[in-house]
Amino acid sequence: MKVLTWLVVLGALGGLGYLLWAWRQRWLEHQRASEERVAAFIAQARPPTAPAQAAAPPPDPSLPQQKLLLDAATKAGEAGEPALAIQLYARLLARFPQSPFAAQARSGVEAQKQKLAKA
Repeated sequence: MKVLTWLVVLGALGGLGYLLWAWRQRWLEHQRASEERVAAFIAQARPPTAPAQAAAPPPDPSLPQQKLLLDAATKAGEAGEPALAIQLYARLLARFPQSPFAAQARSGVEAQKQKLAKA
């Protein structure tokens, strides 16, 4: 009889533990749903992004290639190869006419042309 009593008590405790666990799971799910509703409401209430941020142009992905061409042309000019330097400057200006390095390339071409004229 004692064993049967213990089994009933243990069963009742197990059942109570399961009920508490199931209640906690439902409560957590309710909390998650509530947080999602609040986040959706805040997202709708938030004003749209400022146009100044959207108007900023993305960075040019070819900028490293432009810099490499300019550096190569400068080094060729310093190494005493004005014809090669002029070709590299011309390639930079032909591929990227609106490059931020265009002014440097044009002045480099003029300097290399003067070197070629002296030689």
